[in-house]
Amino acid sequence: MCGLATTFFLYAASAIVAPWWAVVLLMMVWLAQLGLALRWWNPHPTWLVWLAAGGAVLWFVVLVGGARLLGWSA
Repeated sequence: MCGLATTFFLYAASAIVAPWWAVVLLMMVWLAQLGLALRWWNPHPTWLVWLAAGGAVLWFVVLVGGARLLGWSA
């Protein structure tokens, strides 16, 4: 859950580079990840590490892809 909290700050700080609609989509993805993490909390607690890592990789891919393909910049 700490990893998921960390990705929240990454997603929220994306407003510096990404347009508002991309930040809204990223936050919706984060909320879906949070819901999945809450469901996995008891049956599969070790999977939360992979969920947070996947969220960080997704954030990186979206921001770098948006900067290269769509011209997002600070």
